[in-house]
Amino acid sequence: MGGTLPELIHDIEEKGIAFGLWFEPEMVSLDSDLYRKHPEWVMQVQGRRMEMSRDEYVLVLSNPSVCEYIIKSISAVLQSCHIAYVKWDMNRNFTNMGSTYLPADRQKEQAHRYILGLYHVMETLTGLFPEVLFESCAGGGGRCDPGMLYYMPQVWISDDTDAVERLRMQYGSSLIYPPLVMGCHISEIPNHQTGRQESLRTRTAVASLGNLGLELNLSQISEEEKRQIKEEVAFYKKVRPVVQFGMLYRLKGLQSGNEFAWMHISEDEKQILVTYVQILASPNTVSKRLRLTGLCPDAGYQEAGEYERYSGI
Repeated sequence: MGGTLPELIHDIEEKGIAFGLWFEPEMVSLDSDLYRKHPEWVMQVQGRRMEMSRDEYVLVLSNPSVCEYIIKSISAVLQSCHIAYVKWDMNRNFTNMGSTYLPADRQKEQAHRYILGLYHVMETLTGLFPEVLFESCAGGGGRCDPGMLYYMPQVWISDDTDAVERLRMQYGSSLIYPPLVMGCHISEIPNHQTGRQESLRTRTAVASLGNLGLELNLSQISEEEKRQIKEEVAFYKKVRPVVQFGMLYRLKGLQSGNEFAWMHISEDEKQILVTYVQILASPNTVSKRLRLTGLCPDAGYQEAGEYERYSGI
């Protein structure tokens, strides 16, 4: 691998992989040239102690000079080499809700003007770099709203990557936003947050509700797992148009608690993908049926790889 960022990107792209970077441009560390040069650019209430979180402070985007600095800094990076994807993260809550830029009688405007400043930054950057995919993240889905999705068409639903936890989160998100918006990843086991272990098939099934990705260190998994992942990813690529652009039907979910099921129907209504996940298994239970919906009564359906045909009634 190359020693500089452009050299690194070149080596990665030669393997057929696009390169992305993680940014958290709305924050600043105390031990930084920017803070030493512009301590007044930090969100603060004059005369009161400043609260630090995650070893950083929040920059005041209600100040146009701060916005222009962020635009200039990020533009310099994106212009220096070929970056296809940017994850824009905002992990720190607002504290010391004040601004040295705004006068005393306008301090209550700080939160609103911060977001207007952020929109200005995003309007400028997405205009300058229309080919870059920006993904929004704020401790997970803290900014999953239409305002941010106007600029960032993809959002990281949650930092909680456990498949069982994700079932409820993604189900709820899908009530408002389409699968195309949701970033959903296959994570390692035991999960680093819950300690839970699920099969690779279960983790893939859950992550396939939206934009499938891998949250794995490929150098630390077995050859068999690599083979399975390759097969699962290849299958997802086949059904990706159905998932991302088709119609979503929720068959089982929050009301049942232990079972989640959903189905996607392609735009031309010729393909159907059904996903079923059971969280806890019980012995000696009676056979269960999953009733599908949205099928055409006059059509005949055939399971992939099978010969028997089924009625849509």
